[in-house]
Amino acid sequence: MKNGLHWYKIAAIVLLLLTCWFGFMGQVPRLVVLNESIRNLYFHVPMWFGMVVILGASAIHSIRYLSKPDAVTDIKAEETAKTGLLFGVLGLATGAIWAQYTWGTWWSSDPKQNTSAIALLIYLAYLVLRGSFREDQQRARVAAVYNIFAFACLIPLLFILPRLASDSLHPGNGGNPGFGGYDLDAQMRMIFYPAILGWILLGFWITELRVRVKKLQLP
Repeated sequence: MKNGLHWYKIAAIVLLLLTCWFGFMGQVPRLVVLNESIRNLYFHVPMWFGMVVILGASAIHSIRYLSKPDAVTDIKAEETAKTGLLFGVLGLATGAIWAQYTWGTWWSSDPKQNTSAIALLIYLAYLVLRGSFREDQQRARVAAVYNIFAFACLIPLLFILPRLASDSLHPGNGGNPGFGGYDLDAQMRMIFYPAILGWILLGFWITELRVRVKKLQLP
């Protein structure tokens, strides 16, 4: 299917259509505080999962570049990081909307909100760093090292430090129980996990398109 849709693109379309349908039309548990806002679980959390996977792929491309420098590998590292940053911004935005409906404020300085914002600023600095070099190979080498460092910082910022905090409102952090059988019932699980896969596949699809455009611009 050289000029058609690859299997993963079809899968992304199907999974995201199912996510949107059940996200807006499907039945969800009637919960205190969360109420209908639990539907955001199909979007907010999978976006963050997608961001982590995509940024991990970007770090892998950077490692590959350092071991075997190649312009296309550098392009893949950059464009994958941009897609991951996009997903992170969307995740932060959907989280702020969710916070407004459940916590009563867009931004409550929750530890996970703060560490997530710091992680995104680190990756924004990666893009700024790339623009500060004129020589291609020097830019690619320095950016590759920074990209690996950024991903190494991402994991503790998102998954370790918020769990150590005592005042986090996020499920699974600050001593709070994570989503379980009470709020994430069997029907929601059937959509939630495919939604994660759908967002990840969409991220790689977006990245592939951006990489193809950048490759056309190579001398």
